[in-house]
Amino acid sequence: MTRIHIPGILAMATIVVVSNILVQFLLLDGLLTWGAFTYPFAFLVTDVMNRVYGADAARRVVLVGFVTGVLCSLIGSQIMLQGDGFTYAAVALRVAFASGIGFLCAQMTDVLIFDRLRDGAWWRAPLASTLVGATLDTALFFTIAFSASLTFFGPAADAEINWAWGAAPFLTVGPEAPLWVSLAVADWGVKLSLALIALVPFRLIVARVLATRSAA
Repeated sequence: MTRIHIPGILAMATIVVVSNILVQFLLLDGLLTWGAFTYPFAFLVTDVMNRVYGADAARRVVLVGFVTGVLCSLIGSQIMLQGDGFTYAAVALRVAFASGIGFLCAQMTDVLIFDRLRDGAWWRAPLASTLVGATLDTALFFTIAFSASLTFFGPAADAEINWAWGAAPFLTVGPEAPLWVSLAVADWGVKLSLALIALVPFRLIVARVLATRSAA
């Protein structure tokens, strides 16, 4: 790990920490959280590092983000909240596990796809890698964290998240479906939208960093 990677490391760690905090604040009657709008920028950090410094540097930054996320989850699991007469951890066991698996698998997949496409048009690698990575992240996280078909965590862990199993109108307007499915689709939609928006800062940041390196 070299000093030139420090900005990427700090950016990734900041995004992970901020997202873990903002996920506690709900939007649209709980359909989304504010964290849904900050977390996808982790892919932007990964892609910038990949473009400027290469895949190995990007993987190192991802590992820093993963460790930061694990630490946040450990802290959150020790914070007890009160609500509706119950005491519960701010971060449930299943949610913490799903978050770590989703992040690591999605980000490493992003690095791999970006590296394979890096020689194409400037937008192809960041767009394709983020779209695939974000989709994988959403699928892994919400399935592991909330799907009723996964029971290997045990009754105690399931009891912390069984609120997501109840039927609710899909995206608040459609036919009834498990609540967690609507949460997943809403989150996925935000990620895909931000993947397109992030192309602008990706282009600008990469150009600025490369120009600075050339002038040094």
